[in-house]
Amino acid sequence: MPTVCIEKAEFKARRERLLAMMEPNSVAIIPAASEVTRSRDTDYAFRQDSDFFYLTGFNEPDAVLVLSPGSETPSTLFCLNKDKLAEIWHGRRIGFEKAKTEYLFDQTCALSELTEQLLNLVNGQQILFYAQGSYPKFDDTVWSLLGTLRSNRTYKAPNTIKDIRGLIHEMRLFKSPAEINIMRSACEISADGHIRAMQFAKPGATEYQLEAELHHHYAMNGARHPAYGTIVGSGDNANILHYTDNSDVINDGDLVLIDSGCELQGYAADITRTFPVNGQFSEPQAQLYNIVLAAQEAAFTEVKPGGCLSKANKRAMTVLTQGLIDLGILQGDLKELLASQACKAFYMHGLGHWLGLDVHDVGDYKLDEKERSFEAGMVLTIEPGLYISLDAKAPEQFKGIGIRIEDNLLVTEQGYENLTANVPKTISEIEALMSPKAN
Repeated sequence: MPTVCIEKAEFKARRERLLAMMEPNSVAIIPAASEVTRSRDTDYAFRQDSDFFYLTGFNEPDAVLVLSPGSETPSTLFCLNKDKLAEIWHGRRIGFEKAKTEYLFDQTCALSELTEQLLNLVNGQQILFYAQGSYPKFDDTVWSLLGTLRSNRTYKAPNTIKDIRGLIHEMRLFKSPAEINIMRSACEISADGHIRAMQFAKPGATEYQLEAELHHHYAMNGARHPAYGTIVGSGDNANILHYTDNSDVINDGDLVLIDSGCELQGYAADITRTFPVNGQFSEPQAQLYNIVLAAQEAAFTEVKPGGCLSKANKRAMTVLTQGLIDLGILQGDLKELLASQACKAFYMHGLGHWLGLDVHDVGDYKLDEKERSFEAGMVLTIEPGLYISLDAKAPEQFKGIGIRIEDNLLVTEQGYENLTANVPKTISEIEALMSPKAN
């Protein structure tokens, strides 16, 4: 697979866009993530803060970005300095000198200078842009800074604090061509991982073995980590929406619901497929499955410029409700059942969400209290489902069946592009893929 990446110049252009949106006499402070302790003296794998990464591409912990519109040095990065002994133990650092040229900052400083330099950068500004609450420990640094500025007559603290996230998140909602290329690759890797898991699956395998097949494929194709906790739910476990134990043996006759996607260069894929472990859908499984598939296809028709998520969900819920009536799981008039959202007893979640640097990506779903219409460059998931738990009020043959089908769609000028279309999802395609002859 060809290597795809975002050029450093694009990160610089993002900072310049954000600077242009900030008011005069303002300053923004944007911290990176810190390492997180897993247990005692071991840490989780480091994952950079999405907003910080979006603006910098810089992937070291504890760094700080300061943006100052109108300054001779509008962008300043503070980062860990080179330290030979620390690097022997914990890995190489870029260092502030190399960071300036390699990442195209106007100014870079050692992290040890942060307290002193922030006083100079924030002093006299009227507005401070800051994401309060994102990192409580760093909040203390900012409040201490403001306290110093307020208590010393030679300094002047900002009189207004504004949340920087609204500006950044509106930018992140619309993907650039480079971002889209990375997301296509992430979706391709994830799609092939799902195919691999389907072909591996067999009665007697464990849920975590399927999880391992997925993660192995991701890593072997350049995506070291999944984008979120992989869900492999067999049988009634599929009715637990965020099931991640993945610990059970998969029994002959079970459906398996896999919700998984890789993270590639920070960007997430998010795919769900549901399939029979023995390769053949039973009649009740097929009946429910085809309802969910038809609901997804109906929702797809609204994914286009000018469409919106609520209209797509309405189309999906109409199909789901009628299907449940046809199977005797719901009883009553279609219009009345739609008005009462009766299908929500078996479809508890939303239809989809934005996708990008976070699997549930940022961006407002409403503008001025009105639902936002789709526009070209947005990426979202469409993921209807039906969940008939063992204790549900439903005919016996449908109990213990959970189904979700999820794809990742890029909104285009003409409509949409399904980035995850490579994973089989019709019954005939799935059964053909899982046939012993195909393996």
